Amino acid sequence: MQLAERVALITGAGSGIGKAAALLLAKEGAKIAALGRTEDELQETVTQIKDAGGEAIPVGADISQPDEMQQAVQKIVNQWGRLDIVFANAGINGVWAPLEELEPDEWDKTINVNLKGTFLTVKYAVPYLKKQGGSVIVTSSVNGTRIFSNTGATAYSCTKAAQVAFTKMVALELAEHRVRVNVVCPGAITTNIEESTEQRDLDEIREPVEFPEGKIPLTDGKPGSSEQVAQLVLFLASDASSHITGTEMWIDGGESLLMG
Repeated sequence: MQLAERVALITGAGSGIGKAAALLLAKEGAKIAALGRTEDELQETVTQIKDAGGEAIPVGADISQPDEMQQAVQKIVNQWGRLDIVFANAGINGVWAPLEELEPDEWDKTINVNLKGTFLTVKYAVPYLKKQGGSVIVTSSVNGTRIFSNTGATAYSCTKAAQVAFTKMVALELAEHRVRVNVVCPGAITTNIEESTEQRDLDEIREPVEFPEGKIPLTDGKPGSSEQVAQLVLFLASDASSHITGTEMWIDGGESLLMG
């Protein structure tokens, strides 16, 4: 198995893309630290991995809290003695609203979870990644990178654009330590992130856009799956992508080419 003996930290591992990645990387031999805030979901992911013969532990933490993330990484290292792969995947959509209606605390929450959370996840992992090299994968989005027509998603899109800049900066910083850092930008994917979205008064500011043939050209308008994104994460986590760093990869069935 291509990830045998490697240890992977996956945030947001209780559902969606994070869970799919945890199951796939475990199948390929990685030991999985499944991190999140929902204990029942994390335990379900861990149980599925163990039932399939893999190794996994649940790690409860809020990615926006420095102390919790520092303790989470320490727990992983105490368990397995190393850390090779970090999938900084957890995030929220937050509040989507006209700019004058978006409250400062709503802006702050989205920034803290998505951007500060990515920073903290990678920051505390870096000393252990440097020891033997490794791979960091960040989940961004087509929003803020290629698509800007989701009116009202300003805070969310800003975090997603910033994650790409973060990836490129850190990729150069860590290259001498053989740590690769890349970012995936999914389009419409069937997950439950919509549950973390609050939309207010968007109809009055949204620009009308029509897509007569559907907005995802490759699949006749149908969204992609978490498992498809997980395959890309596996590629970036493995030695198959050993010469790729500082790169964003869109996985959206051509959606952002049409809407961008």
